[in-house]
Amino acid sequence: MSLSRHLDAQEIVERCQDHPHRQYTQNLKAIRKAQHSTSSYNRDDDAVGIPKFEIPPDGIPSRAAAQLIRDQLSLDGNPLLNLASFVHTWMPEEAEKLIMENLNKNQVDQDEYPATQVIHNRCVSMLADLWNAPKSKDGTAVGTSTAGSSEAIMLGGLAMKKRWQEKRKAENKDYFHPNIVFGSNAQVALEKFARYWDVEARLVPVNKATKYVMKPEDAIPFIDENTIGVIVIFGSTYTGEFEDVEKMSTLLDELQERTGLDVPIHVDAASGGFVGPFAYPDLKWDFRVPRVVSINTSGHKFGLVYPGLGWVIWRNETCLHKDLVFELHYLGSVEYSYTLNFSKPAAPVIAQLFNFINLGKKGYTDIINKDFRHARVLARALESTYFEVLSNIHRPVGASGFIDKVIGEEHADKPASYAPGLPVVSFRFSEKVRTENPNLQQAWVQALLRARGWIVPNYNAPKGEEETEMLRVVVRETMSEDLTERLIVDILQVTESLLESASSLALQIPLKAASASHGEQEPARPTKENFGDGGEEKGQKGFARQC
Repeated sequence: MSLSRHLDAQEIVERCQDHPHRQYTQNLKAIRKAQHSTSSYNRDDDAVGIPKFEIPPDGIPSRAAAQLIRDQLSLDGNPLLNLASFVHTWMPEEAEKLIMENLNKNQVDQDEYPATQVIHNRCVSMLADLWNAPKSKDGTAVGTSTAGSSEAIMLGGLAMKKRWQEKRKAENKDYFHPNIVFGSNAQVALEKFARYWDVEARLVPVNKATKYVMKPEDAIPFIDENTIGVIVIFGSTYTGEFEDVEKMSTLLDELQERTGLDVPIHVDAASGGFVGPFAYPDLKWDFRVPRVVSINTSGHKFGLVYPGLGWVIWRNETCLHKDLVFELHYLGSVEYSYTLNFSKPAAPVIAQLFNFINLGKKGYTDIINKDFRHARVLARALESTYFEVLSNIHRPVGASGFIDKVIGEEHADKPASYAPGLPVVSFRFSEKVRTENPNLQQAWVQALLRARGWIVPNYNAPKGEEETEMLRVVVRETMSEDLTERLIVDILQVTESLLESASSLALQIPLKAASASHGEQEPARPTKENFGDGGEEKGQKGFARQC
């Protein structure tokens, strides 16, 4: 969640009195006990006078409290039409019952809930098997659930940092200036890791020529003896493109032969971890690649679980330094823990096992294939009209690269017959549309689609190509054929209406309309200038969200 600051109700009241839009709400004073209170439409007026930013002195009946909150939440977008997010938004009724039955279980209480711990262990084992973790003399794969991929990335990065530090100490070398290398297309969690754990983030520039992802050969010049590792992104949040894990490993092998530097790889497979194995089983990106020491993923993305679940798996126990692992002595037993928090809900882990045994590999494959099928239809429709499609999962691919040929019918529905990536469609106005309509702003498409219920974000490209804007649709399990067809029609209708009016001065869509933030959200944002200053500001380089 974002940071929020304490709100002074009276200050907001005074500010609202002078707000130009508030003049039309002054007659509500007679109904409300105070302007900083809330009310509902219940006849008993239970909620009248409840303050918004202070705990009320007296409570109200549970029915009225629930209705009050339900009314406010009705202003949220429809999760089904939220095409901005990679986060899963639907599970079967049986899974929801399991979640509700176990909502009060704390996963960390292993002695009280031993069956839950066994389920956790089974999920870790299943993921390690899915990602081809080897068994060796150094041990077997080890892993844990997390609150999401952000925590998982922190754990993976911290493990690489600790291994690098201990190696440098043993060699009697400086261990105070670690750095980590990843593309400028990285989600903000990667930069968070670097800043929070005092690691220099070396961002490899990306651009249209690199398909907006890090090219392995471009990363090599950023690596030196202080590099703790390279993070390779298996599924970019911008276009869904996969970075080449196997090639990165090969180039690092060559680097080690020349310089002696032994640099490991962590794979950020937040979304791709549940796409690669089922859509591209022959693609080597996981533990089949020797330099991969750890992989993270989000169970709540293409793992098809509700929000609140991530996973991180290490190749074997030697990848985790003993100083990072804590022993928990409780009720006569010993367990081992490596997490950033302690208490966490058990329900998401239980829901993950439900999916594993309910869907099996075939079920996951069928769902992923359907996602790609609808994504290809959307991409082709957009590319044949007013848009340039920046993602590539609809382009047939052969031994020599992208080719324009008709794929045989038996292969037409297989994602592996096309360029690899996530079921994501990123697009922008074609050069012809941009040239003929210089005043046309792409953000207007986002705003007008939002008016029809769709949430389709308009982003700036990563650092190095910030001037490029792109709209993005994430095709998830809930994106049916009918919804895909409706989306195509709405995008084209909105675009044609903009083209007809682009030269008219009457068309003035405020860009702020593209954001549906609640009016009370602005006062709750912290004041950036008030944050503590301990020296030179590092400055943020990337702004991409993981979800």
